[in-house]
Amino acid sequence: MTKGILGRKLGMTQIFTEVGEVVPVTVIEAAPNVVLQVRTVENDGYEAIQLGFDDKKEVRANKPQKGHAGKANTAPKRFIKEFRNVNLGDYQLGQEVKVDVFSAGDVVDVTGTSKGKGFQGNIKRHNQSRGPMAHGSRYHRRPGSMGAIDAMRVLKGKALPGRMGGEKITVQNLEIVRVDTERNLLLVKGNVPGAKKSYIVVKSATKAQETK
Repeated sequence: MTKGILGRKLGMTQIFTEVGEVVPVTVIEAAPNVVLQVRTVENDGYEAIQLGFDDKKEVRANKPQKGHAGKANTAPKRFIKEFRNVNLGDYQLGQEVKVDVFSAGDVVDVTGTSKGKGFQGNIKRHNQSRGPMAHGSRYHRRPGSMGAIDAMRVLKGKALPGRMGGEKITVQNLEIVRVDTERNLLLVKGNVPGAKKSYIVVKSATKAQETK
């Protein structure tokens, strides 16, 4: 069964293990989530729970959002996600989900929105190689060939400059090094997508069994 929680990326640091090894970790603040809705096959056609994280100001919430959160006796939330393949018997409407659902050693998948890089060229966006930088080369950081003459058009999928970043990215099979229940923190080994203070989804790894 899947376990999951919503949080906010605080940044990176490093900790020492009992044998003195340095482990780089990402600190994720996962304040208690609230179960906003429990979806069932009878009512919705599938089973899932809907979690909400980070209270939204009343003036920024519309009437449907206030009514939806009011059923769970909580304030409207800024970040809402659903988790499928869960044991519905463990969740009730309005229940709080805390970081203690995970423990040190668990393997998780972390999803976030990558940093936006703006409009970038081929070398940075697609990791292409540059041409000779000699004076007569006339080819330094250009995209290169646009394709065969016979097509008389640029084929779909051609790697060209454009907007980079700002995409939904999932990093799989990350290990939880430490769980701080007092401060609602998860310390995950390695780096996760997103800028500081960006929203993060942490859930049980889907491929953890295959890697063992």
